[in-house]
This record gives sequence, C-alpha cells and structure tokens, in this order.
Amino acid sequence: MLDLVIYIGIAAFVAAFIYIIASYAKGLKGSPRELYLMFFTKVTEYSAYGGINIAFILYLSKDMGLSDVSAGTYMGTWSIFLTLLVIIVGPVCDAIGIRKTLLIGSFMLVFSRFLMPFMPNIFLSTFFGFIPMAVGIAITGPVLSVAIKRFTTKETAALGFGLFYTLMNVGFAIGAYIFDLVRHKFGEHAYFSIPLTGLSVSSYQLIILIGFFITIPGMLSILFMRDGVEMTEDNGIVITPGKKIGDGGAFLPALISTVKHTALDTFTKMKQVFSEKPFWIFIFMLFITVFVRLTFQHFHYTFPKYGIRIFGDGVKVGSIYGVLNPTMIVILVPLIAALTKKIGSYKMMLIGTFISAFSVFIAVIPHQFFAFLNDTWVGELIFARWLDVPVEGRSPLFFSVILFVIIFTIGEAFWSPRLMQFTAEIAPKGREASYLSLAVLPFFFAKFFVGPLSGWLVKTYTPEGLPSGVENYPDHYMVWVWVGTTAIISPIGLVVFRKLFTHAEKNIADAKAAC
Repeated sequence: MLDLVIYIGIAAFVAAFIYIIASYAKGLKGSPRELYLMFFTKVTEYSAYGGINIAFILYLSKDMGLSDVSAGTYMGTWSIFLTLLVIIVGPVCDAIGIRKTLLIGSFMLVFSRFLMPFMPNIFLSTFFGFIPMAVGIAITGPVLSVAIKRFTTKETAALGFGLFYTLMNVGFAIGAYIFDLVRHKFGEHAYFSIPLTGLSVSSYQLIILIGFFITIPGMLSILFMRDGVEMTEDNGIVITPGKKIGDGGAFLPALISTVKHTALDTFTKMKQVFSEKPFWIFIFMLFITVFVRLTFQHFHYTFPKYGIRIFGDGVKVGSIYGVLNPTMIVILVPLIAALTKKIGSYKMMLIGTFISAFSVFIAVIPHQFFAFLNDTWVGELIFARWLDVPVEGRSPLFFSVILFVIIFTIGEAFWSPRLMQFTAEIAPKGREASYLSLAVLPFFFAKFFVGPLSGWLVKTYTPEGLPSGVENYPDHYMVWVWVGTTAIISPIGLVVFRKLFTHAEKNIADAKAAC
C-alpha cells in the first residue's frame, strides 16, 4: 500500500512540475532565445554549485586539514571576499554587457573547478580554486538576475523570475543529490582513482570535479547569446551591440582604453547609486531580512558536520535539506504565488519570515517527542524508502530536523520570491546590475560572523571524535537555539519598520501605474 502511495505521489509531483514549466513557457512565448539560454546556464551552474557548496566545509576539514573553527572562519572570509567582488561586478556588467560578463564568469568557474580537486594544500587551493571560483560566482549570480529583467517585459517579468527561481531550485536539488550519491557509492572518507591518470581524489574532491563537467555545457550555451538584446514593452526585441575591443585601432591600446573606460564608468555608477534614496531603503530592507537568510548559510556550513556527526557517516544530509527544500519550493512557489497574488510584497515577506524563523526552534524540541513515529508508515517512508537509514541509526531526531526543513521551506516560499522581485523593481532603469550587486552589502557584515560562529557551534555542541548518536551530543540542540535566535530578528525588524517598507512598496506600485 505504501509503495502505491509513493508512486502516486511521484507521479503527481512530475505532473505538477510539467504543468508549472509549461505554464511559464506559455507566458514567456516570444521572449528572445537569450532568456532560455540563460535559464539553461542557471540550471547547470546551480547543479554544480549545489553539490560543491555543501561539500566545501567538509573538504576544508578532511582534505585541507583545517579545524572546525578554522574551516568556518575560512568560509566566512571567503564569503566576505565574494561579497566584495559582487559589489564590483554589477557596474561592470552594466558597462560591458551580459554576454561578455557571463563568459568571463563561466570561464573562471570551469578553471577553478578543474584545478581545485588536485591541490595538495590550502594555499594552492585558495589561489587556484577558491579565489577564481569566487570571481565566477560573483559574476554569474547577479548578472543572471539582471538578464531576466532585460529579456522580459513588465508583463512577463514575474513569470521570468518565477521560472528562474524554479530552475535554480531544480539545479540545487540535482547538486545535493550528487553530493549524497558520491558519498554513498564511494564512502564518506574514501578515495576514487581517476582512470588513465594515476590520480586519486577524495569523495569531496570528486564532487567538485563533477561540478567542473556540469559547468561546461552552461558556459558553451553562452556562446549562442547575442550582445545588447533587450525586450521592449510591446513584446519586440531590440539589439544594440556594443563596440568591440580593437575597433578602429590596435588591440592593446584599445584594450587599455576599454579597461579605463569601464573603471571610470563603474565609479560613476557607484557614486550615482549611493546618492539615491531608494538605494538606501533597498539596502535597509535587505539588512533586516539578512538574519533569516543566514539560516541558508548554516544549512551549508553547519548542518553537514552536525548531521554526519550525530547521524553517522554516509547519512544523506544533502537530501534532508538540499533535495527536500528545493523540491518543495518548485511546487510551493507558483502555488502560493497564485493564491496570494493580491497580497502585497511586504505582507508576504512578513508572514514568510515569521514562519521560517520560528521553524528553526522545531529542531530544539526534545527528539523523544517524535519517537512514536519510528514504527509508523512515516518512519518507514523516511528511513527505509528515502534516506536508507539502517535500523540501529533510526533516531527520532530525524523527524524534528526534517519537520524544521519543511516548515522553513513553506515560509521561504512566501518571502523569497517577493524579496527577489522587490529588489529588482526598486532599481532605476539602467542601474539594475549595480543595485543587485550592491544588494550583498548586508552580507558583507553578517558573513563576517556566521562563518566563525558555524565553526564554533559544531566544535562546541557536536565536537569531532565522539561516536555518532544523539545520546553522545546532549547539547546538540543549542546549535539551533543560536540559529533561531538570529533568524527571528528579521520578522521583528519588519514589524518595527513597517511604515518605511510599505511606503517603498507604494512608490513601486505608483511608478508601475505611471508607466
């Protein structure tokens, strides 16, 4: 009977997914090919990124020999570096165009993901791996968001962002599945010999190398994009290609001149953006919401070690968050969007952040509360059919963690798409990339703390070296007390500064009506 329910559930999900994609495609009919190429690039990039990002913290400790705190501090420092790069990249995109910027970013990703698995120490891994990968992520992330606005109209922008968000989550789920598949097939601490090379890589290094192969098709698809493509409001397509380097003179002087012009243009755009009132409202909104968004960082940097140490080697930590969360998002986002289309963005973000923030505390509930589920069909579904957990490892804590992820995801489906839409709409025309790249400013400060905090949390409450099992980590719940306390700042802040955000929302609506 359970098998039948599972098959029906899978069939219903596939049917719903096909319907969602078809609905988006129908609404976006007439869009330039660049939009669909950009979507393909996003799927491939997030399929690589999803697995690699979860593996990073484990790679740093196992393969590079860093302690929990050092690995967390390293990731925090790297995130700050990434943030600074993103601030620079946006204006560059505005100056040289989407296609060129994406090509540079994709090349850096391919370069780093190919070399990184073979680096013998943290110095070389930083120079040939983390730094160029940060450049690539900094370029492709905000630029892809800008591309949606350029390749859609005001009428189809919501559909574009919706499909973008859907495919982003599909890609992340694929990456998380790969993360679990590699660890399950080759072992948590195993090494894989690469045929014909005499080289071997760890499970975590192999995940990064697989990311290299996944990134290549996305990079190649960018070659088929055209420069200067933009949708008009009457569903037309205009192309205004920029001047190529070397036109009208020797290549080297032209290159130097282009770099100089780009630098000056970037400075001018940055100066203009910082003088605009909407920008500071925009930044303040992001600063308030950053606290609940930092939960994602803990899923990436805290949860992998937390899960492996408590539940045991090979546990499918990627599936618990990295597959479950995006799979739910794919269905929930369009459903909730359809049911709440008349509700303003501020209310949606307020409701969503409350749900997501308070969901964290579900993981604080004593795990014995969920023990009755072990021998039910729910336990059978989770342990035997999904996570493949042996009988001796079936802790009730699985239920509290999974329920936490489910409720958090429901909240995310309310606030995350609206936040993305709000940040794109508040930007004046022609400065979208500048705004979206500077949107990471709040993270510059927050990530300075979340990395070391993540390392300290796992070291303090789930230290390495103890046998797996929740009974060996009596204070493990304190990890989520810290994370939850941080997250609830977001909904509280939205309540306190309600008038500011509703006023900004009204200005956006008035601007749309005027157009």
